[in-house]
Amino acid sequence: MAFLSASTTSTTAAFIALLLLHLHGCSAQAIPNSDVDLMEFPLNLEYLEAEFFSYGAFGGGVETAAPNLTMGGPPSVGGRKACLTPLIRDIIAQFALQEFGHLRAIQKTVKGFPRPLMDISVESFATVINNAFGQPLAPPFDPYANDINYLIASYIIPYVGLTGYVGANPNLQSPIAKRVIAGLLGVEAGQDAVLRALLYERAFVKVWPYPYTVAEFTYRISNLRNQLGKDGLKDEGLVVVPQVGAEGRASGNVLAADQDSLSYGRTPEEILRIVYGTGTENVAGGFFPRGANGRIARSYLHL
Repeated sequence: MAFLSASTTSTTAAFIALLLLHLHGCSAQAIPNSDVDLMEFPLNLEYLEAEFFSYGAFGGGVETAAPNLTMGGPPSVGGRKACLTPLIRDIIAQFALQEFGHLRAIQKTVKGFPRPLMDISVESFATVINNAFGQPLAPPFDPYANDINYLIASYIIPYVGLTGYVGANPNLQSPIAKRVIAGLLGVEAGQDAVLRALLYERAFVKVWPYPYTVAEFTYRISNLRNQLGKDGLKDEGLVVVPQVGAEGRASGNVLAADQDSLSYGRTPEEILRIVYGTGTENVAGGFFPRGANGRIARSYLHL
């Protein structure tokens, strides 16, 4: 075998260097800006879930366990440790840790943004419940009071993120973004299924001290989200008329899905209308008193 000349070796090395530079550049551009926006937007919901579950199980927010994940964003308002039985606390603790992983997965893939200011106080959840029932409940609903209240409060949040992932998926272009979003959707759907199953088991239990059952709470919350989202039926409670249930035959509705038992999808605009509680993506409020972060959310607040 003949030895390569010095000039040939130099040329080969230069070619390899250019090839590596080209490949690195392609890798850096692998996720188009539209995908970056769609991947960053869910951070708002992931932060909200992480904070609520972390406070409920551990008594502190994300910064108490993984301060780097907050990216310097402000602490949440009103969170507290919930009065939960060992089983429910164990489940919620697992959810919290899963949400930490979700934050990290997104931040490893795209630049991300600091944790937005969030209000997870008793007053914030009580406002949602009051709006759902169309009247103030007395005493005000306390999400941290017990198992049932906390599960109902949890019903309010993860499902919204789930529908957001379903809605985003058809608009993604890059395999990297599709893989991450699919992975996030799988676990978010699992969390929602666990919550709905736990609540379904208690569907006809009265939520003390109110004259309403768990099923009635879920129906009212889902109906409110449909109204705020302003894009038809994309939310269903635990008990429905049979025509709405699976194959038009079931009044039990442990999982929410369309007529073909496929998950509903929502756009970022619909999600903002719901989590702001204002019915418009242009007016912040609710769980995000100063608005959500990221290019998509901030673009609406500037209108």
